[in-house]
Amino acid sequence: MVNDIGCTMSGEGVDERVADEVVEEIRRAGGTAVASYDSVASPEGGRAIVEAAVGELGRLDSVVSNAGIFHTAPFDELTTDDWHRMLTIHLDGAFNLKPAGIPGHEEAGRRAVRLRRLLGRLVRPAQLGALRRGEGGTLGLANVIAVEGAEHGIQANCVLPFGYSRMVFETVGDRDQIEPTPGFLHAIEPELVVPVVTFLASRACALTHHSFSACAGRFARVFVGLGDGWVAEPGSTPTADDLVEHFDQVASAEPYIIPGRSSTRCSACATSSVWVILPGCHALRPLEQMLGSITLPP
Repeated sequence: MVNDIGCTMSGEGVDERVADEVVEEIRRAGGTAVASYDSVASPEGGRAIVEAAVGELGRLDSVVSNAGIFHTAPFDELTTDDWHRMLTIHLDGAFNLKPAGIPGHEEAGRRAVRLRRLLGRLVRPAQLGALRRGEGGTLGLANVIAVEGAEHGIQANCVLPFGYSRMVFETVGDRDQIEPTPGFLHAIEPELVVPVVTFLASRACALTHHSFSACAGRFARVFVGLGDGWVAEPGSTPTADDLVEHFDQVASAEPYIIPGRSSTRCSACATSSVWVILPGCHALRPLEQMLGSITLPP
């Protein structure tokens, strides 16, 4: 199912040819595809997209949520309408696929791929406040789906793609004029994002709650890490001056752990464990210590 209303990068207008051209390309390559012109901006649109996919193709295996529009403006010039329009497409659009999509995923035990755009190298990040907010929210939504969907066999991952797609060339311009000598814009062919999306949506993928960058043939994991930091003495009340004194440790990115349900490594205890940040406390503690004799599932 190829869904695209074919609007401009600012979210205006409709052009069904955009989805139709992709469908035809898939069919010429021997695949099966149908077009959808409903908008993810509303719950009704999201439901219609999923119902059409199941009705036309028989089932829903994977969802790639990459709907987006583009608007650049300094933060202090963003209007309320600009802000909400971006969030409606980028963040609400991903959520609106959920009510109809989750039940089908529970039955099939399939995987959802949350496709997130990262264009910070092409346009100044300072002028992308609403876009960044929508992307960050989509990343958080995918993390929640990964955690809550695990017991239903649902997987959710994110892709941070670089590609000279319609969103880019309608915003940045003709790369041949911008780069007479081929450079970055010529290197980020959209086709080079396809392998990681295909893998994450396939039965071969056992991963969930992960994010990956795909840029010009380079594929890499992207994650939030937690540094070892500085731990105040138990029972003490650290001050801002204490932080200043130990700030090199506080700000150090090495060593680190990746918080999550999977096993992580903490250099302080040299053991593999699930670690929990305790609000109001000065240290990380293994989950086993908190739960005492409770046996944790593998």
